[in-house]
Amino acid sequence: MIKKDNPKPAFFEEGTPDPVAAATGGQASPAAPDDQIRQLKRKAGFYISQDLLDRFNTKFYELKLAGVAVENKSGLLEAVLKFSLDDLDKGEGSQLMARILGVPGA
Repeated sequence: MIKKDNPKPAFFEEGTPDPVAAATGGQASPAAPDDQIRQLKRKAGFYISQDLLDRFNTKFYELKLAGVAVENKSGLLEAVLKFSLDDLDKGEGSQLMARILGVPGA
């Protein structure tokens, strides 16, 4: 009989947070109250120019250094997209639509 001094670690015990869900903002552990469960998030891939990506990264770190409570880059991008989509919902009053259409002064 072989004696095991180092038992197998219990990485997947019941009641522990799911590491993938924690990293992606998915649902919290089953022990968490319902009001703390986050909306399921999906990874999305888009191509953007290097200049725009650099500007986004710079702005993220500027906000962090200024003490703004921005959790992570995904949170900042969600806020920017929501703001942009809300603007597009304005129809003719949308500044973003004016820029897309090439309206002078937009």
